[in-house]
Amino acid sequence: MSSGRPQIFTNFEFEADLRERLTAVGDLHALDDTSPERILEQLAPANAVIGWLTVDQAFLDAAPELRVVSVPAVGYDKIDVAAATARGVAVCNTPGVLNAAVVDLTTAIIIMLSRRLFEFENYSRSGAWGRREQPPALAHDIAGKVVGVIGFGRIGREVARRMLALDMRPIWYDVYDELLPGAPDVPFRPLDDLLRESDFVTVHMDLNETSRHLIGAREIGLMKETAYLVNTARGPVVDQKALTEALQSSSIAGAGLDVLEQEPPDAAEPIVKLPNVISFPHIGTSTHETRRAMRELSVANAIAVLNGEHPPAIVNPKVLEGES
Repeated sequence: MSSGRPQIFTNFEFEADLRERLTAVGDLHALDDTSPERILEQLAPANAVIGWLTVDQAFLDAAPELRVVSVPAVGYDKIDVAAATARGVAVCNTPGVLNAAVVDLTTAIIIMLSRRLFEFENYSRSGAWGRREQPPALAHDIAGKVVGVIGFGRIGREVARRMLALDMRPIWYDVYDELLPGAPDVPFRPLDDLLRESDFVTVHMDLNETSRHLIGAREIGLMKETAYLVNTARGPVVDQKALTEALQSSSIAGAGLDVLEQEPPDAAEPIVKLPNVISFPHIGTSTHETRRAMRELSVANAIAVLNGEHPPAIVNPKVLEGES
């Protein structure tokens, strides 16, 4: 297979112009990802892999020539970054380009929950309005409500700005407690205080060992009975079983979820069927413009590493130390 040129493997479909950029640098191969075993069988010549794959020790062992894994996503929780770094493999992602799409969805969910839009839409669609049936209960305005933003990175900070524009009152929590340069000037709260004060709690944490089940039964128990939980980040940041029980008992008012612990969920998963939940199939970045930007950045990242240059977005820059 080797032609002396870099060997690039991907399980993504790229636009013609992006394919041309890749083939100008190396040989491009479609990665057959029908099974984990089949993936490993193909990796021996790979210098670059672009895709959303589980990159563990077995993956790295199967790809001794690998230089870069470029993920068309901001999350990289399926990649063993420490193992990749030890092998000198750059791990790249696509932060920034998806901020607006995720913030739009978060904002839409908060408005949908507050105004009970799904209930009223179903009331009309089902014919209940035409039959003069009792309408759903009155909704609430969002102005003046407190929004607790958990995770104050790029997306969390932009959510806070959007909430300010809607005359809401954002507060925030993160593992650090000082505002970063350029962040909106809104108050920090310890996590427990944020949960107690908020009318909406919106999650924007990366998934790692410290954030897994950050929001569990104890934390949900601190929320107001009238409060809503929104998660457009990663499903396992919230203990889904505990959240389901809280929603079933109405200990909080409801939830808006774009992510779940298991994706796709089991067909019988109860949380997506609860009347006080609106849920979506992980659509935070599902716009033509955003997905294109993510693919474009993932290509730019891979090409930069193959060319010995610093990529636009790298998770483990330590691997590039000493390179020209």
